[in-house]
Amino acid sequence: MHVIVVGLSHKTAPVEVREKLAVPESRLGEALGRLCSYRGVKEGVLLSTCNRVEVYSVVEDVEEGYARIQEFLADTHLSLSSEQLTPHLYWHTGDRAIAHLFRVAASLDSMIIGESQILGQLKNAFEVALAHKTTGVIMNKVVKKAISVAKRVRTETKISEMAVSVSYAAVELAKKIFSNLDEKTVLLVGAGEMAKLAARHLIAQGVHQVRITTRTPQHAIDLAEKFGGTPVPFDQFKDEMAAADIVLVSTGAAHYLIGAEDVQRAVDKRGNRPMFLIDISVPRNIDPAVRHVDNAFLFDIDDLKQRVEQNRAERLQEADKAERMVVEEVGATLEWMKALEVTPTIVALRSRVDAIKQAEVEKVMSRLAHLSQQDRELVEGMASSIVNKLIHRTMVTLKAEVNSSNGPAFVEAARRFFHLDQSSTQSSEEEDRESRLRYLSPDPVESAHEEPAASVRKRAG
Repeated sequence: MHVIVVGLSHKTAPVEVREKLAVPESRLGEALGRLCSYRGVKEGVLLSTCNRVEVYSVVEDVEEGYARIQEFLADTHLSLSSEQLTPHLYWHTGDRAIAHLFRVAASLDSMIIGESQILGQLKNAFEVALAHKTTGVIMNKVVKKAISVAKRVRTETKISEMAVSVSYAAVELAKKIFSNLDEKTVLLVGAGEMAKLAARHLIAQGVHQVRITTRTPQHAIDLAEKFGGTPVPFDQFKDEMAAADIVLVSTGAAHYLIGAEDVQRAVDKRGNRPMFLIDISVPRNIDPAVRHVDNAFLFDIDDLKQRVEQNRAERLQEADKAERMVVEEVGATLEWMKALEVTPTIVALRSRVDAIKQAEVEKVMSRLAHLSQQDRELVEGMASSIVNKLIHRTMVTLKAEVNSSNGPAFVEAARRFFHLDQSSTQSSEEEDRESRLRYLSPDPVESAHEEPAASVRKRAG
């Protein structure tokens, strides 16, 4: 069996192609059932997000598996032919497929390295596959290991700790000024998209109140309802600044709306408690002179972007650590899979020798009916001991060599030496015939020793 992945992502396909292949969650079960109905496809997980559509599968034959899954993807959207689809696809098998899954789970293949959403999406995809019974021993192990790797990366690196979006960089800086954002108040001046997104992040981090002002009163009322906040008349927002711990400004005004005097007045009313101001407007809406006001901390769009670039560089350094973890974990998973390959041979060998032992013991017992139960147990124990000693070294060698380059050769040799690929009927008949011959004919070694003794007795008579 082989683990493969076939798919496309933001790196290989434009959104107009990705959206055609996207499978809504309501249709995932049906799609998985259809996937596993293709010949040679034994297990499958379908990961469908806005940035990628990928099929992870266990197949009997790699090339046929590639072809069947490509066919499946083309059938997902009938207006997209295989010829149109193929240029956007990537294929991986074995260690490359497993490494790809681990990198995806750890967000190393994401548009934004370190983002956390993809791990939740993978978990959901796996749960749907489990619910529809389209996974087995191999895929269950590999996906669970991918989830474990992603958690290890987040625990042992700082890959997700540093903001790489302007809106979240504002939150990160706010947390540096106010170690705890609980019970803090935000004043949102204007309705720019980045400012609104930053406000959402701040609320998620525990900000207690949101006050909103825009030049259009109804717009402020609508936004206040959306954020669970309070609308403020635009001509009064400067008076409200004293109550705000964080001021987010994003308007279309071509001049400064907030000056140093406004901020000084607000800080004085606050009893010199710190105030954090974020100007995401272009042109700027807060006078840079505010930086000279004690206990006022001003950051503009360039400050935030510089912070983002620093964080992005640090994330890339952390990503290098994560990549090394992936390589290590892929190696461990491959060892498990190789061990899994030898398991059927070990089970078959154990079963074979146990069957031979039992058959031989029963034949002997039928000729030794006079033995007591204790003697019978001794005979059977001796037979088991002999069999175990004979195959012990073979078992140990198979387990030891399975991860070596010669592992498959050892497995093949064991199967041939012990005739493990013969049918049970054929093997049983041959063994019965050999046993009958043994019991009906004198052992050649014993005959060689007995013949001189017989001659002596004949001469003595």
